[in-house]
Parts: sequence; structure tokens; C-alpha cells
Amino acid sequence: MNEESDVTRLLHQISNGNDVYDQLYPLVYEELGRIASMRIQMEDRNHTFSKTELVHEVYIKIVDQDEISFKNRNDFMAIASNCMRQILVDYARKKKAEKRGGAQQDMTYVDELFSRYDHKAKQLLDIDEALNRLSSLNKRLSDVVTMRFFGEMKIDEIADTLEVSESTVNRDWAKARGWLYKELK
Repeated sequence: MNEESDVTRLLHQISNGNDVYDQLYPLVYEELGRIASMRIQMEDRNHTFSKTELVHEVYIKIVDQDEISFKNRNDFMAIASNCMRQILVDYARKKKAEKRGGAQQDMTYVDELFSRYDHKAKQLLDIDEALNRLSSLNKRLSDVVTMRFFGEMKIDEIADTLEVSESTVNRDWAKARGWLYKELK
């Protein structure tokens, strides 16, 4: 049995109420790490931060969901993409609040990342706000951007997750990029 079918099998077990997260984690760790590494590299090329804490935070956020249902690996990665977005945006907001006089103590490397790169944190907050506006206009376009930008998912994986054709995802991706370009200018 290949790794992808193992992940899907375990996700079905989780959806049925079985606690197999310890078996799932090693199978998805590498891909989550790759995504986390890509997101961190987009923040600044000269940092020396580890991806490990971000991967752990994403995984814990997924595991802490009260009711969650996965059809397959792509569903899991879509949820992980959204969790990655939420975690990074929450930290960017926290750093922005601290800059305005808050006195919260840094807790993870993401805190340090945003304290060193305030401009990048603002960009991330601007992207998040734009995605929220886009979601109110067309949720699927926002979902496509979240899966591509935060989850590094491929077009075919997004199409499978959203249950639409690849050409629909390509059109949605192009529309969303054009809309975001205008919004973020």
C-alpha cells in the first residue's frame, strides 16, 4: 500500500471517531514541513528559523478540531493550508498589536520571525484581509488562493478537494490573482 492510500485510510478512521493521529503524523510530517519551509522562506531569505514548531502548531490545530471529516489526503492538506494561514495571520496580528504598545511575551519562532520582519507581517495581514473580502464575494476563489498560497497544493489536488474540474480551478486561480492584484496595489 502506498503512503497516500495509507493517509486516506487513516483519515477515514479519524472521521469514524478512531484516534489514529499518532499513526498519521509521521506520514504527513514531511509534506507539512515542506509547506512550512516554503512559507518561512517567503518571509525572508536570511533567517535561520526551524520549520518544526510551525508544523507542530498546524498539526495540533488540526487535531484540536471538535468535529472534522476528511475524505482523503487532499482534504487534510486543504485544512492544513487554512490552519497555516490562521496561525501565521494570528502571529502577524499579535506583532502588530505589540508594536502599538502591547506587552505580550514571544512564545515561538513565528513571534521572532514577525518581530524581525514587520513589513512582511503587514503584507500577510493585507493578504488575509483581502482574502476575507474575496471570500464574502466568492468563497471558492478564496479557498483556491488559500490552498495554493498557504498549502502549496497543486491544481489537481484542489480540484479533487473542491470537487470541480482542473480547468475550473485554473480559471478561479486566474480570477483570484487578478482580483487580489487590484486589491493589494
